[in-house]
Amino acid sequence: MPPFIPFECHFETFIADLTALLEGHYRQIEALLALPAKTYATFVRPFDWIEEELDRFFTPLSHLNSVNNTEMSQKVYADSLPILTHYSTFVGQNLALYEAFKTIKANEYALLNDEQRRIVDLNILHFELAGAHLDTASKERLAQINLRKSTLTNDFSQNFLDATNAYEKIITHEADVVGIPQGDLENARFEADGITQYRFTLQMPSYIAYMTYGCNRAIREELYRAYTTRAPQNGAIIDELMALRQESAHLLGFESYAHYSLASKMAPTTHAVVTFLNELIDASQDQALRELEELRAIAPDIDVQSYDTAFYGEILKKGQYDIDEEEYRPYFEQHRVMEGMFTFLSDLWEIRFVQQSIDLWDEKASVYDIYTGETLTARVYFDLEARKDKRGGAWMHHYQTHCQDPQGKTHLASAFVVCNFPPSSDTSPSLLRHDDVVTLFHEMGHTLHHLLSRVNEHGVSGVNGVEWDAVEFPSQFLENFAYEPNVLKLFAHHHQSGEVLSDAMIEKLIRAKNFQSGLFMLRQLEFSLFDFELHSKLYQGEAIQGLLNTLRKRTSLIQPPSYNKFQNGFSHIFSGGYSAGYYSYKWAEVLSADAYYAIVDEGIFGSPLARKYQEVILAKGGSQSMHELFVEMMGRECETKNLLRLNGIA
Repeated sequence: MPPFIPFECHFETFIADLTALLEGHYRQIEALLALPAKTYATFVRPFDWIEEELDRFFTPLSHLNSVNNTEMSQKVYADSLPILTHYSTFVGQNLALYEAFKTIKANEYALLNDEQRRIVDLNILHFELAGAHLDTASKERLAQINLRKSTLTNDFSQNFLDATNAYEKIITHEADVVGIPQGDLENARFEADGITQYRFTLQMPSYIAYMTYGCNRAIREELYRAYTTRAPQNGAIIDELMALRQESAHLLGFESYAHYSLASKMAPTTHAVVTFLNELIDASQDQALRELEELRAIAPDIDVQSYDTAFYGEILKKGQYDIDEEEYRPYFEQHRVMEGMFTFLSDLWEIRFVQQSIDLWDEKASVYDIYTGETLTARVYFDLEARKDKRGGAWMHHYQTHCQDPQGKTHLASAFVVCNFPPSSDTSPSLLRHDDVVTLFHEMGHTLHHLLSRVNEHGVSGVNGVEWDAVEFPSQFLENFAYEPNVLKLFAHHHQSGEVLSDAMIEKLIRAKNFQSGLFMLRQLEFSLFDFELHSKLYQGEAIQGLLNTLRKRTSLIQPPSYNKFQNGFSHIFSGGYSAGYYSYKWAEVLSADAYYAIVDEGIFGSPLARKYQEVILAKGGSQSMHELFVEMMGRECETKNLLRLNGIA
């Protein structure tokens, strides 16, 4: 078998092939349960490998439905969800499987290594969280809930994508695009009836361009209104989804879905999470208020609203730091940034990236093999440019996992990095904002966490088995290096002249790093607290907006307009994996800030601690609790003071 399976997805036969695969898995599970003497080698590892086979089969469809969304991909994806949900419910609620794992733990636990013990413990926990121990009626209801939830989350995501693609604002007056950067204007410009016009959409590069530089306040508000009122039908989905989540948590014996969520996370209690978030809000308030007054001072003739903050914020940043982000974009050509990032990673961890010539789903997608020395280690796919029918945002999605199969053969890992950067054309390259560079480093941090694993057990290799509120640690850790001068100089070269970004420009970029960091911190904490409080008891209808409005009295120093229905597009918690877990971004940032500053203090390149990060955090994946791995790496407990330091908050 080749080290990497080819990327392919046959829509026409997908449902039949999926059904056949799962029928085989049902038979394998039946055979495993029939074993007279079950051991880790004969029962657990074959069972664990079944999940890897399913991941490998289903991931191409999931990926294509996100990056090349079509009516066919939507239909096949939607048709597959009930089949998958039925299978996962069968496995998760299987009392015989649950009892088998408990028996193996009782008989064999002392003989297992740390990876294997973690597999056993996590499986037992997952069976309990899936309701394997419940009575028949409760199991049947949970199965119904799981099936409905899978449909609702898919509908939420599709509604949001459709609404994003459906909107466009056509501008015909040149005066309304004065100040828009040339690259963004070129992407927006088109000719119709002999007239030059400009099309702005809700796709992130286009939306950000006008909200940041668009001089017409009425157009900014029009775009903002369209952006914050997308997919109103998602309101009904949220109501039903929240009711189902709370019901499922109660069936499993938890006080709320928030309590259920924490059962598999690092945070010890709901009280600890709420206290953590509120303490950060209190610590950020004074600085955020000062930042808001600075913003209002440069726009004294208007009542500054949500659709003004990016525009006047850019003016303020230029005034305070003498920095114009558009001056930096020519230095951040997409391909040069990627190559420079590869060089940095190679210097830090002695890995190298070799591009492969493989036909993919889009001509601008690319694939690289990763080598450690001369040894082939992993594969990574990149799809970085925004386009219609591609879900917004940025993410990493793993494909294959580094592990051993039941026959003892080692398999290598692969993963996807997806972003939505400004698109390139025949006449202009993709020039990134520095925020885009940070995003690329962030997603690469996730990716390397999965790809550089050396764990042999699938269920705890790479990102598998990592507590959800620790998953962001490696991504946040790596993104911080996108501000380091010696790292920037590896790739910040003018795309035309080749000139390296000057020390003075780098210094300004670093000084401006925490511009309005208090306001940004409050916004992230608003998302986190809204998510966690929303899942702490049942909210429905207007009560959901009421909760958000109440929280905004502390976190939104500029109150959003009443038409803002942010929740209808909060994909992280309603169609992603962050329900009752959005706080994880800040929880993990405590770890990432502490580790980052410790490595910077050692000089980054050649840092012994950086190598230890690779050997402990990356190589060991989810084989131990992240708390244990962090202490092993640092030789001490985490110090929280560096979180506020990183964000420039006293």
